[in-house]
Amino acid sequence: MSEAPVKIRAVLADDERLMREQLRTRLGEVWPDLEIVAEARNGEEAVALVQEHRPDLVFLDIRMPGLTGVDAARRIAQLPEDDTWLVPEIVFITAYDQYAIEAFAQGVADYVLKPAERERLQITVERIKKRLAQRGEGASPAATADGAPPLQQLLHKLAAQLNPGGAPQYLQWIQASVGQAIQMIPVDDVLFFISDEKYTRVQTPKLEALIRKPIKELVDELDPQLFWQIHRSTLVNAHAIDGITRDFRGRQLVGVKGSTEKLEVSRSYTHLFKGM
Repeated sequence: MSEAPVKIRAVLADDERLMREQLRTRLGEVWPDLEIVAEARNGEEAVALVQEHRPDLVFLDIRMPGLTGVDAARRIAQLPEDDTWLVPEIVFITAYDQYAIEAFAQGVADYVLKPAERERLQITVERIKKRLAQRGEGASPAATADGAPPLQQLLHKLAAQLNPGGAPQYLQWIQASVGQAIQMIPVDDVLFFISDEKYTRVQTPKLEALIRKPIKELVDELDPQLFWQIHRSTLVNAHAIDGITRDFRGRQLVGVKGSTEKLEVSRSYTHLFKGM
């Protein structure tokens, strides 16, 4: 007997009920093996439902009240992974071609244009299936031309398009605790950031400091071309990367100039060092 096709599980988020119904119906026509496990009316619900259901795929309306689809994607990208689950593939739902073109050109997220026409949706579905198959084989999208993590870079660009007003203002200084003193540390001097549950350690060649700010916030405040996320709890200064090694379990470890510490790379970010 042939094996039943593997069900791909998805969460669908759109603040318009009719749009959710139409997209669910169209997806059922062109992708009958897809299982919509939950539907969200806004970005906050989408993040919570992804945490609860751990889907393979999430459809996010790019413009939703409160937490936008882009902001929701940023939070979802920071969710903890394990050996059985990776952060889901992102598919943006949009009526705006400029967002769709940006996402598709980057090749790290896909899109559905409103209204969800069957023929156009079929093309999108084939691309998504290919991406999911590649991920199942351990492949990941290549880094962007400047080397930054591709999804992180894309979300910064989309956020800038949604909130025009000039170039993004990235952090230039970190105010951190060093012993009993507060010190202003130039961002360019930081080798890496590592978070635990309460604090983030800031490491420079000369000192170690602590801040009460999680990595998921720093990701949005630091220049993604300079600071690469290599793990949900780690950001590394790309200029400080000295080399890549593997441990006895095959995990990638990043060596950093000016430090003896090795930083673990999680599975979602191994593509950053492909060919090294």
